[in-house]
Amino acid sequence: MRKPPHALAGVPGDAGPEDLQLALYCCYELHYRGFEGVDDRWEWEPSLLALRAELERRFERDLLECVGPPGTPPDPAELDVLLRELMLADEAPSVSTFIEREASAEQVLEFMVHRSAYQLKEADPHSWALPRLWGRPKAAMVEIQADEYGNGRPDDIHAQLFARAMEAVGLESTYGAYLDQIPGVTLATVNLMSLFGLHRRLRGAIVGHLALFEMTSSVPNRRYASGLRRLGYGEDACLFFDVHVVADAVHESVAAVDLAGGLAKQDPKLGADVLWGARALLEIDGRWARETMSAWGGNSSSLRPALALR
Repeated sequence: MRKPPHALAGVPGDAGPEDLQLALYCCYELHYRGFEGVDDRWEWEPSLLALRAELERRFERDLLECVGPPGTPPDPAELDVLLRELMLADEAPSVSTFIEREASAEQVLEFMVHRSAYQLKEADPHSWALPRLWGRPKAAMVEIQADEYGNGRPDDIHAQLFARAMEAVGLESTYGAYLDQIPGVTLATVNLMSLFGLHRRLRGAIVGHLALFEMTSSVPNRRYASGLRRLGYGEDACLFFDVHVVADAVHESVAAVDLAGGLAKQDPKLGADVLWGARALLEIDGRWARETMSAWGGNSSSLRPALALR
């Protein structure tokens, strides 16, 4: 892609899930910060967009096979209750509990590398939804996103706080530094947000994703901070997680009632998409949790092999 934009071939039929997620992540990255030395005009190159669309079709087909299609729109007044039921029914293994109680220092570093794929661009995928919303849902999303972006204070931007945490534990905090070592199952958690955020037809899904994301965040972040302190890390390593314990506890009600519930009341047919986006989040994050815990349970690295964190 260092060449000027030109026509590209399609996706190979034998591309596996690892290659698919990495390719999709790179396609989406052109809409975020891009890549050094890559012509910015690639962002809207028609043949690249066609390639990305094929990758998206395969990803979305996988989601539909695992999660099923959106169902009948629920009563908008019940949406926050239904989201909480989804949250309570989640059976994925708890990575946060493991980190709080048992994880080694090396496993915590691996966790931080996994999280860097999203946390160094935290909130950006959800922000694509803002132009597609209006009224109460838009105001609710702006309230949440303003906190994520530090309420106007650059040093308090959550992505910046995560970069500081990475530095505090001895990791490289440069954006994208570990992309080659992050497995596809992790990249899929970020690609899901980009897929939902970049497509207006999926605006209900990105709202459902953000709502459940905020509803399930406060307790795990407390556990992550506790695990870091157990291993002797200081306040710079823990601040990012401490901030989220408080912020996400506040965001939980705003996201469930004003954002998700507000959108369903405004456009009732989108309520089914909101729940579908939340179910997709649980499915893709659950895959990541199961694969990560399986690797650690077998005394193996959860990252691709090129990275040594010792």
